[in-house]
Amino acid sequence: MKKSVIAFVLILGAVLTTALVAVDHYTAPRIRRNEELKIKTRVLAAMDIPHADDDVESVFSDSIKAMEIEGKIFYISSDGGAAFEISGSGVWGAISCVLAVSSHDLATIRGITIIHQEETPGLGGRIAEKEFLDGFRDKNLTPEIRILKPGEAKMENEVDGITGASLTCKAFEKMLNSEAGRYLPLLRRLER
Repeated sequence: MKKSVIAFVLILGAVLTTALVAVDHYTAPRIRRNEELKIKTRVLAAMDIPHADDDVESVFSDSIKAMEIEGKIFYISSDGGAAFEISGSGVWGAISCVLAVSSHDLATIRGITIIHQEETPGLGGRIAEKEFLDGFRDKNLTPEIRILKPGEAKMENEVDGITGASLTCKAFEKMLNSEAGRYLPLLRRLER
């Protein structure tokens, strides 16, 4: 009896493992394609380039050129603006986004779009909302961005935070400043 149960478990395990490997092999290219499409959509949105859901590929290829510098990918728009993916730690998990800067100084934020975040829904998760992200438009990354209590932002590098999400706002601020500090010098080398 024990040998037949063990044989059954081994055969079932082998069949299920084979099925999982086959499903992974079949879906992996589709998953990669969807991730690429997601990034392209976020880049277009951060750069404020109009597009419809069904023409992301053509608008992206007409408007954006991807370049790599020291292992970092930059998306350069036809008007000279640039975007790049950044990521860092939030309060509860990773945050990743696309940060776009204008062509005139490569330090003024053109737009930000969130790719992924794991913050508390209704509180820190509000960093992905358009209203909050629009507050970064035309703000300057130099000196560093500061996210303040709601209603306190006055300077060109200050943004109003989210009530009840001060820890997430501070984590987002830290991520933006540290990643911009890494990417902007590389981007400025392209200008020369």
